[in-house]
Amino acid sequence: MNNILKASLMAATIFLCGCSDFLDLKPKDKLDADALFSEPEGVELYMANLYSQLPIEDFNFLRGGFNDYVGENMCTAMFTEEATHSEYQAHLTANNFLWWEDAYKLLRDVNNLSDVIPSLNVTDDQRKAMVGEVAFLKGYIYYALAKRYGGVPLIDHLQKWEGDVESLKVPRSTEKETWDHVLYQLDIAAENLPTKWESSTRRATKWVAYALKSRAALHAASIAKFGSRAPLSGIAADMNLVGLTSDLAQGYYEAAIKAAAAVMDSYQFSLYKPNPADATEAAENYREMFEDPSRAPEETIFIKGYTKESPDGTMYGMLGHNYNIYYGPSQLANGWPHPGRMNPNLELVDAYESYSNPGVSAPIVTSDAPNDLTDYSGYNPSKHYRKFDTPYAIFEDKDARLWGTVILPGTQWKNTTINIQAGYIKPDGTACIYSGNPFNNPNDGKTYYVFGGANKTDYSGFDTEGGNYTRTGFSFKKFLDQRIDVVYGYGKGITDYIDIRYAEVLLNYAEAVVESGYTADGAHERAKKALNDIRRRAAHTTDIELTVDNVKRERLVELAFENKHFWDLYRRREYHTLCNASSMHALLPVIDLRENPAKYIFIRADIQRVAKFTFLERMYYHAIPGTTANGLIQNPQY
Repeated sequence: MNNILKASLMAATIFLCGCSDFLDLKPKDKLDADALFSEPEGVELYMANLYSQLPIEDFNFLRGGFNDYVGENMCTAMFTEEATHSEYQAHLTANNFLWWEDAYKLLRDVNNLSDVIPSLNVTDDQRKAMVGEVAFLKGYIYYALAKRYGGVPLIDHLQKWEGDVESLKVPRSTEKETWDHVLYQLDIAAENLPTKWESSTRRATKWVAYALKSRAALHAASIAKFGSRAPLSGIAADMNLVGLTSDLAQGYYEAAIKAAAAVMDSYQFSLYKPNPADATEAAENYREMFEDPSRAPEETIFIKGYTKESPDGTMYGMLGHNYNIYYGPSQLANGWPHPGRMNPNLELVDAYESYSNPGVSAPIVTSDAPNDLTDYSGYNPSKHYRKFDTPYAIFEDKDARLWGTVILPGTQWKNTTINIQAGYIKPDGTACIYSGNPFNNPNDGKTYYVFGGANKTDYSGFDTEGGNYTRTGFSFKKFLDQRIDVVYGYGKGITDYIDIRYAEVLLNYAEAVVESGYTADGAHERAKKALNDIRRRAAHTTDIELTVDNVKRERLVELAFENKHFWDLYRRREYHTLCNASSMHALLPVIDLRENPAKYIFIRADIQRVAKFTFLERMYYHAIPGTTANGLIQNPQY
């Protein structure tokens, strides 16, 4: 079952027709229920507008925040080991990925509806469902605030202006009170929402509420358990506006376990195509689920849908997204001037298991040197590099999900061989990497080019022009639609975005169990099975143990590029360790002409033109905006 929030014509009506009589309500702090709901579509229009503003971190959630359509097109993955932007630097600051003013505007609109529900002329069942939807919206909003700011003002009724601005100021609650309120709202939602909607599959249900609760409770539990890894001091910390004590972790973990178990025990969901015949089939199954989530109703729990392109291809009035134009390989840009921006890192590729040695990450081994996996100094003629017949043979034993997520050098995409090459080695041993003239090889009579092609449209890697070429050795596949060509213009992408899927719920359950040591109701064995069911969908046939490292690796590779890993690093307080004057790495495919026929070697290397990045511990909490005016206590070190 899925619940798709369509950016529908009805929602667009609200955005584009703000002067509509039934929404032009005065005074602004009161809602005229008779005017709004005098026609049946009134409540539907209003509810659609609320849903459309939810802080779902989808394709348009970028460094500038939500609906950052045409900024630097830098998503959360580019600030982790998942990926690097082909042009810009990944310097995370306190001004990135924010959500504050729009959050409280949305809360005001939700409270508008919440306060009039008791007086609406609807059936008891309809009223109950509306109570559930409003609680779900509040839970989602406060979850998005809590993970950014810690404790925040909790405002659950419409505020009324009576001439005194001070009466409208609400102090911050503690971080514990805020997380507890998130879970409380989601409990109300689960209690009141239907298990399904008879006339629509596009709204929150009981199972959506439980699934979101499993995510939120796991986040809170992690802060409680791992907050000591990055301790903060100051007034906000002293007042418990930021931080959770370690004794709270167990309760939050158990809340996550029980919420996830509610979804699992509903038997309404399962993994999409869980038993592939082989790794090739598994890779395609995984890829096609993100190309078109409607194929996988058994796995998709909550989806944000895109139904209409931007009408004129500009940044204004956008209804679609830009993944297709920005993130695909340069060879398939189809005239778009800014392709190739998403470059998966070697760190991510290394993390995937192999089938021959399951249960651990399988880093790409390029030579027989004992320091091969830690040497990023570039080509070394004294090394004995392993040689391969194709630029993709080195990956052939790797997890199917890698093949479904990343465009690997020399593989096919849209019936085109994606040419990613960093250089060549002449028969005399001279290495031309990143630069060099065309070379006429006397051994085979062919002409070779540094980047693998004579023209800039013939390759997708390592050229520095315009930031249009991968600088990591990998291009991007997940979410992109191989059935259609890139269409020039902004907002032409209409791929639906999966916000919550069953695999995440299983991983939430597994992590909460292994971190808490919870054993009731056979939880350990059930969590182990959940972990291995996900791996079996990727064509693994050997079960692995339930360990923290195994769960963390599975979360990284299964949920790659789904805007989850960024927050995993936040909640587990691992960001400042991963990014401590750090930079990520590339894999350079190089054609070796000393062999006849030519072979490929690979070089582990630093990514070119990338500065080192340090995550400051204070950034686990964002700065509270406008503290001079709103009187709120600021977060530490801002």
